Amino acid sequence: MQTPTQPLPASGLDQVIACETRLSQVDGRQGSLLLRGWPLQAAIQNFDLLGLTQLLWQDLVPEKLSSQSLGKARVKAFAALTPFWPWLKSLPPLEALRAGLSLLPGEPNGQELLSASQVLLAGWIRLAQGLNPLPPDPEAEALADFGSMLQGQVPDPAWVKALGAYWISVSDHGLNASTFTARVIASTRSDLRSALLGAIGALKGPLHGGAPGPVLDMLDAIGHPDQALAWIQNELKAGRRLMGFGHRIYQVRDPRADVLQAALQAWQAHHDSPRLKLAQAVEALALEALTQHKPERPLATNVEFYTALLLEALGFERQTFTAVFALGRTIGWVAHYYEQIAEGRLIRPQSRYIGPNPTVHSA
Repeated sequence: MQTPTQPLPASGLDQVIACETRLSQVDGRQGSLLLRGWPLQAAIQNFDLLGLTQLLWQDLVPEKLSSQSLGKARVKAFAALTPFWPWLKSLPPLEALRAGLSLLPGEPNGQELLSASQVLLAGWIRLAQGLNPLPPDPEAEALADFGSMLQGQVPDPAWVKALGAYWISVSDHGLNASTFTARVIASTRSDLRSALLGAIGALKGPLHGGAPGPVLDMLDAIGHPDQALAWIQNELKAGRRLMGFGHRIYQVRDPRADVLQAALQAWQAHHDSPRLKLAQAVEALALEALTQHKPERPLATNVEFYTALLLEALGFERQTFTAVFALGRTIGWVAHYYEQIAEGRLIRPQSRYIGPNPTVHSA
């Protein structure tokens, strides 16, 4: 039954302002991203990952964050998770991340959950390679120690810098689906871990967190720059989507794509990345073809395109891409949780009933 005076729902909550935040601003028209007032490019140049986390958590997250406290949190997480490695190994990476966080004792705080996520993913990847998880070094910087737990040796500083640029780029991005999920859970006064587990559940959906891997599938299918144009035209003619292009918010190029392209090119200067030439050819041809195909609907390069290339170049398998993303976005989820707690009001929108009219029953 429809009531004439009811407002029409905003499908997908498009253009609905659901909260106020100090954490990030996404401008889809200008193609810009601010992280607590810092343009993304400036944030990359002025902060390492710890500094960016401190910036986003400032005046929100109650515990003091430092390299030393993160080191202790990694050690604590590794000890708690060690008995469960055989079981966690049997799960897909994102499920292992969610399950592992559920196994932590007590009520873990933000840096304990963030640190445990790094321990979990590093351990899962080693198990998938037939290797044993490695204990963390509490004296090491968190991002470098993540690399050591993965690789069994101190990582190349260029590797650390590139992954840090990626995690800063995806640390927060407005009220995306997983962040909104975390804030809804926070608004009920549930605990931080529950909010993060709900956010990971939202991230599992392919419309939110599943695009980087298929970018590589697309490049695999194309194979060579000479075949790119014909392949792209065939896909568009068949009504299929080109992976790595278009975004719900951005009407122009995603600013994170610029950062990740630069990070990949910096890596390429010292390490072989054979896909880069193919990817650049595909990007140029795809943008031209998309403009001709739908001139009224601009579709530009999004974050997933260069995410896939960068993470592959850094040695991650495509099945882990969404979990790697989750480790970066956890920084923002934690901050949003506490921002919503401070706001204090339960998120409770209305629905519009479109079912049948009341049925008249005879006595």
